[in-house]
Amino acid sequence: MIQRIQTVYLILTFIVTGVLVFFIPLWTLSNGKAFYFMQDQVYTVLLGLSTMLTIISIISYKKRQNQFVMGRLNIILNLILLGLFVYRSLNLSGETVTVSEKGIGMFLPIVAIVLLVLANKAIKKDEDLVKSVDRLR
Repeated sequence: MIQRIQTVYLILTFIVTGVLVFFIPLWTLSNGKAFYFMQDQVYTVLLGLSTMLTIISIISYKKRQNQFVMGRLNIILNLILLGLFVYRSLNLSGETVTVSEKGIGMFLPIVAIVLLVLANKAIKKDEDLVKSVDRLR
């Protein structure tokens, strides 16, 4: 399980979507307070689903096809999350006396998407290898 590269990518995705979001704020509000994902219920649900899909994908390492499908669903979920972050950041007012700052936490879904694409590529390569070995029998 852990010796496969897709598992390493999925563990890194879990760290990005399940651990780092607690420590890295999404943006800073105009009053100087950091805005974390837990302050909005939609972000909490979407990041929770993404983390849960990643964990289920790690656990189901024997079912490569299911792992591949869960990876694609997770990519779509992270794209929706990224769209919400971009929409919210465009609506943040930056023209007041105290400027709202966009945080590095908004880019965490991009990192997760890249890791999920790499994991899906490795899963596909693994599946093709198994199919080619089955053909030789």
